Amino acid sequence: MTDVLGVLVIARNGDRTEYYQDPNTYESAYTESTALGAAESHQLGSFLRSTYMSSSSPSYIADMKTDLVDTHEVHVHAKAGGEGPVVFDSAIALLQGLFPPNLANKIVLANETTVVAPLGGYQYVPIETVEPGNDRSLEPWTDCPAFEQHIADVYSSSEFRKTAKAADPFFGSVRDYVFGRPTTLENAWNIYDYMSTELSHNKTYAHRLPPTLVEQARGYADFHENAIFSDKDVGGIGNLAGRTILHTILNSLTRIAFNGDPLQFLLIETSYHPFISLFHMLEMTKENPEIAAIPNYASALAFELRRGPAPEDRDFIRIKFKNGTSGGFETYHAFGHRSDIAATEFIYRIENYAITSQKQWAAACSAGFEDEWLHIGTKNAISSTVFAVLAAVFLLGMFILSKFIKSARTRAQNTRIRLADDEVSQPHLPQSQYPNYGTLSTVGPGIVPF
Repeated sequence: MTDVLGVLVIARNGDRTEYYQDPNTYESAYTESTALGAAESHQLGSFLRSTYMSSSSPSYIADMKTDLVDTHEVHVHAKAGGEGPVVFDSAIALLQGLFPPNLANKIVLANETTVVAPLGGYQYVPIETVEPGNDRSLEPWTDCPAFEQHIADVYSSSEFRKTAKAADPFFGSVRDYVFGRPTTLENAWNIYDYMSTELSHNKTYAHRLPPTLVEQARGYADFHENAIFSDKDVGGIGNLAGRTILHTILNSLTRIAFNGDPLQFLLIETSYHPFISLFHMLEMTKENPEIAAIPNYASALAFELRRGPAPEDRDFIRIKFKNGTSGGFETYHAFGHRSDIAATEFIYRIENYAITSQKQWAAACSAGFEDEWLHIGTKNAISSTVFAVLAAVFLLGMFILSKFIKSARTRAQNTRIRLADDEVSQPHLPQSQYPNYGTLSTVGPGIVPF
């Protein structure tokens, strides 16, 4: 029996067309997946299958159904914002490799006819898309004033200005190969993304581009994205991408550890942004500074929940990272540990930095507060005060309205015209003795009865 109880995998999407992101807000333009991207993600799915679903693997999840997917054991989340269409396509391709077609995926009908699923038993694994309008866990950085201020602060920092000055020769030399795109360090992501995309898909461009330019562009893009999606403070706004996905990580590991919950494999298909934040938050970059960069297409970050060695009765977490399609998993350690970290310690050290709700996200994204926790508390206090004032105004308005209605009714009663005789009803009279006020036959011409 292996030690792996279950695993959570965060996977980056595969190759796609050019993807523009606004340097100041990270609002993005449309992009779409390519056949290369699908192949990369499918390859990753096959790799994950051989790692966790093959009985000969040391990381085999022994109690998991591996031939036909059990949707109680396997859950899949896919980011819908930004690169959403590409991320979804990548999730589909990965799942094709993770759970390939199987002729056992069939059903016997009441008339004893056997029907095999299309494409040789294709397995349809449900994917839950995470829409930014409803759930900010996979794209918290857009429409976030505090994050936009963080970007501005990065651009105005002395380190950024120093690097920008040193990069002037590069941006001067690359100008003829980006066709009007701003050649500044602030636009480093878009410069690199355009160049690497054209280098992969445009033969003429690939033959024309001088050596080392794309590598230099990648270096400046790594510097740029690492500065934007990290923070010196674990709970800082720069780590927002890691803080929102952290809630899903901790919740899923807790579910896997609980014997009464069938979950054993959770896949989160997303973009590159949270990788950078998590590497910093878990202090993985201290011993491995090379991973403080953009992960390659179809990269994977795995959190394995493992049984502790006897006589240890605690569960432990092993973190593995695979950077792109080449090579396999490499083990990394969190918080300066030299081995697997106890799950209880991992959760204790990081859970207070997780953003667990839309309300907390909104509080973190409001501008003008230095201290994140003070910010959230102040926001709640302000909200409570505003609510109380609005409630008081509403009740006062209702009181005044009720007084007005009562006064109006009194005036109406005092001015009502009354007959000289007593007003009486005549329910005791026979039908024949009721006064005759006329019938429909007496209605004048031109008026149609109902």
